Amino acid sequence: MIAAASDAIWDNRGACGRKYEVKCTGATNQGDPHPCTGQESVVVTIVDYCPPGCQGTIDLSQEAFASIANPDAGKIKISFQSM
Repeated sequence: MIAAASDAIWDNRGACGRKYEVKCTGATNQGDPHPCTGQESVVVTIVDYCPPGCQGTIDLSQEAFASIANPDAGKIKISFQSM
């Protein structure tokens, strides 16, 4: 399970290789009130940089996203912690 990090946690490449536990906490819009499904959380490894304009803190791979949320949601609110 992999992800890309935005400037908020990128740490000048220091985040590369770090593991984060990510939890789905809810929808980002009113159109999808219950996007969280599946596992309660997923552990991902940061392997890439999400460039400026990336509208989030962590950009999950499709597999990681699908394990905690409905892929049709596209974007979700998350909580995360370094492991």
